[in-house]
Amino acid sequence: MTQRPTAFVNARLVDPASGWDGPGALLVRDGKIADVAHGGDLGTLSADIEVIDAGGAMLAPGLVDLRVKTGEPGAETKETLKSAALAAAAGGVTSIVLQPDTDPVIDEASVVDFILRRTRDIELVHVYPAGAATKGCRGERMAEIGLMAEAGCVYVTDADRPIVDSKVLRRVLAYAKSFDVLVAHRPSDPWLANGSAATEGEFAGRMGLPSVPPIAEKIMLERDLALVELTGARLLVDQVTTACALESLARGKAKGLPVTATTSINHLSFNEIDIGDYRTFLKFDPPVRGEDDRQATIDALASGLIDIVVSAHAPAPAEDKRLPYDEAAPGAVGLQTLLAALLAFHHEGRIPLIDLMRTVTSRPADLLGLAAGRLAKGAPADLVLCDLNAPIVVDLEKLKSKSRNSPFDGRRLQGEVKMTLVDGRVVYALADRQSS
Repeated sequence: MTQRPTAFVNARLVDPASGWDGPGALLVRDGKIADVAHGGDLGTLSADIEVIDAGGAMLAPGLVDLRVKTGEPGAETKETLKSAALAAAAGGVTSIVLQPDTDPVIDEASVVDFILRRTRDIELVHVYPAGAATKGCRGERMAEIGLMAEAGCVYVTDADRPIVDSKVLRRVLAYAKSFDVLVAHRPSDPWLANGSAATEGEFAGRMGLPSVPPIAEKIMLERDLALVELTGARLLVDQVTTACALESLARGKAKGLPVTATTSINHLSFNEIDIGDYRTFLKFDPPVRGEDDRQATIDALASGLIDIVVSAHAPAPAEDKRLPYDEAAPGAVGLQTLLAALLAFHHEGRIPLIDLMRTVTSRPADLLGLAAGRLAKGAPADLVLCDLNAPIVVDLEKLKSKSRNSPFDGRRLQGEVKMTLVDGRVVYALADRQSS
């Protein structure tokens, strides 16, 4: 069915790719951005064009989230591909990358193809699978990286499981480089982290929680950077959360190593004190850190040392969270709250809006070679319209995810998504105008 052309007028266009943050208008036609007017209007519009007055709200590229878990295939009670896509659309996220630790693991081209076909049938947001770096994410034998890349996986990773064997990771990096495939890896020494539920320190000791020292992140990152220097492969550092690891990252980048780093919105927004009376919704992997580490992570994001923010969306049903803290499943849903939570740093004056939006639009899109993440003629019309100042209170009952393990429950934020478009189709509107 032909889509009606749509013009957004009276908008605040925020486009990190071009550096523009100011008034303007934008025209969508045939699923693409047909025209962009910086500082003005689109001129005389024909009668067939639907005009949406943005009322000064932010119109920005749809968010690109590089780290999303679902339960499908294998654990659909946690999250289906459709429920994750609905949550993404409601949060202004138009592209998501699925982690490969499903059942079966995404370690073969056939499973990559299944994910792509399944999500095409859903027709909501763009879904890109990440392939496993090793068979079964077990860290022992390299997966079929080349075949998965040909099938459509956008990078390879073993998700939450660090590849302990340095020889295996070297092979993965060297092989991936020959196909120009990005490798993502979690920097965490598993021997120090094994069985931990919190970050080592006074708080964990007082609460009686098994803990991991922050140095565990630095130790593994130093190893990974050394292997990148040896192989020349591209590395995505999966969630830097400690000040000591940031020092290593800075040295690696200063050497010119092909390294990109993410952190999660959870580690930017919470510290260990927020655990309070053993709130299991605050149990993450990596664990929530001390305030000094949180502030260092925010500063690293502001300086550009950390490139990208992810939701680290990890659904867990109530029965997996209603357990003693050290036994509860780690993770939190975050697709629907990512944008509003990130905007807190704009409202606090910590990081300029255009720089914040860059971490969830053009940078992740450019890293994966996607055409998305920009407001430019010919680009996909993947857009989010957001009232930056509208107050919201996060309510678990209103989340689209099948699991509702959100640490933001009850938190007051500013930034309400009014509309999300994917390829010019409205996939979410505040008045619940969903695309069919």
